[in-house]
Amino acid sequence: MPAVNVTDLDGRQLNLGALQGEPVLVNLWATWCAPCVKEMPLLDELAAEYDGRMRVVTVSQDMGSEEKVAEFFARNDFAYLESWRDPDAELGFALGDVMLPTTVLYDASGREIWRVQGDLDWSGEEARAAIDAALGG
Repeated sequence: MPAVNVTDLDGRQLNLGALQGEPVLVNLWATWCAPCVKEMPLLDELAAEYDGRMRVVTVSQDMGSEEKVAEFFARNDFAYLESWRDPDAELGFALGDVMLPTTVLYDASGREIWRVQGDLDWSGEEARAAIDAALGG
């Protein structure tokens, strides 16, 4: 997993490379990306379902002001998703040729298991089966 720092709307920093010990699903999204916006409530439900077994980290790729991200999170009452931001797109560059949304599953030691480019129905059986297989159960 890339050792990239992301920041939330409260100014807290998180080094993604330090998230070891549990599997992590990292989703790159933006407020202007319709498929990304559609996925966010599904990712929040996924985070609830896998709480304690896998962490879901959504990272906004919106450039510039944090206002749009703040407004988006204010409009949506996410129970599990946090407002991580990467306004300089360092994570996108570290992951290589990405389009939005891009979602990457890392195992507990930070190795990439699989990656999805484009939106996915995270509530569907296909997504759950792929996650369960990757998590070993």
